Amino acid sequence: MRCDLHVHSIASGMFSAPGLNRICRESYNQPAEVYDRLKRLNMSTVTPSGTEMHMGVYGITERDHAEIQRRRNDFIALLMYLTERKLFFSANHILSGLTGRRKEEDFHWFESYVPAFETRNGQMWPQANESAARLAARLGKIAIAGSDSHTIAGVGHTYTEVPGARTVDEFFAGLRTGCGRIHGAHGGYGKLTADVLSIVRSLFTDKPWTLALSPFALLVPAFTAGHWLNEIRFCQKWTSTLERGEKRKRMLWDLDSNFEANWAS
Repeated sequence: MRCDLHVHSIASGMFSAPGLNRICRESYNQPAEVYDRLKRLNMSTVTPSGTEMHMGVYGITERDHAEIQRRRNDFIALLMYLTERKLFFSANHILSGLTGRRKEEDFHWFESYVPAFETRNGQMWPQANESAARLAARLGKIAIAGSDSHTIAGVGHTYTEVPGARTVDEFFAGLRTGCGRIHGAHGGYGKLTADVLSIVRSLFTDKPWTLALSPFALLVPAFTAGHWLNEIRFCQKWTSTLERGEKRKRMLWDLDSNFEANWAS
């Protein structure tokens, strides 16, 4: 079974950058269009994902979604809920500056509480994905992959496979036992620029009055170049910090990141 574990649609909300957060969506993909494309690309399992916390939570119900959103600003409460519900979750693009500034303590939280790391993100610099994979291996984390595509063109080109799985339950059981396989494309500056231009084109279609802003589209390559260089800088800084550090000793109050110890009745 194959699943792109990180996709976006119109449900992903508005673009977070100041000035655009009132007029431009993060993605203009229709959920049904995403579903159909993933099926055509031989994805066996299709799941919505992506939250403001940059965490993927899988196999959820509508009630779970509502509860996760209610707790999204309280990490401890969120962790307690995910553990109680035995939901599988991941830290996405952990070496990306998109999430803002980081402290080394943040990575200690990832180490102690998060069972899976996204080690191949279809929008990330290849070296950032490679660094995430090394970190996941060092910390004993489950590795997953997803396209993180905000446009329909990239959906399903980066994905996680569990050989031999026949059902959704078997797919996630396979992930938890380390049977997942990472496949597909990394990101690149050209790919990022093309995706942003595609989103801008969708914005013009969705809100024709924004065509008056079309000259600013010429600035997109410069904007994405600045973002790409910041991603490289962020990744290099934290890769150097994390790879020269020692593995932190797990505390008694730490949850078992593989969950099995927490599932015993």
